[in-house]
Amino acid sequence: MTEQRVQIKGRIGGLTQGYDVQAEWNGSELHGRIGGRFEGKDIRLTLQRERVDGRIGGHFDGFDANGELSTNRMDVRLGGRIEGDSVELTFDGSQIYGRFSGRIMGKDVRLNASGASLSGRIGGVLDGKDVEMSFGTAPVLLAALSAVCAYKALEDHQAQESSNAASSSASTS
Repeated sequence: MTEQRVQIKGRIGGLTQGYDVQAEWNGSELHGRIGGRFEGKDIRLTLQRERVDGRIGGHFDGFDANGELSTNRMDVRLGGRIEGDSVELTFDGSQIYGRFSGRIMGKDVRLNASGASLSGRIGGVLDGKDVEMSFGTAPVLLAALSAVCAYKALEDHQAQESSNAASSSASTS
């Protein structure tokens, strides 16, 4: 029996301030890349029954993904227990909705699944990022999880750039 591979690909954010998602799903594992060749992270997720586990990025500059993912509900933790973010999403009809990173400081997730495409927004009108993805026959919530992972990686990268810019301007003052 041959293993069928499905492409999950798309973009989170705009043309200049966004990350690409390029991954391959084989029925139990998702492998690929978020972002670019130099400013990005590898993504490796395993889905067994309703349990998802994996890592986005390397050993030092990355984060774990662990939790539950069923056909209509996701409850996954990105990062550690203290320095991490929760993802709680519900898939209802064609709508995927929920929160990323908590009730108070978190972001809304509002996505629409149409056929094998996923579109919508993570975050608010001003501080959010658009999502445009195709996922073939892969589980729709796995595609949504890869979009949230890309969002987190992009946000982490932008926060690090802001921090570096602030510290360099403070040292030149």
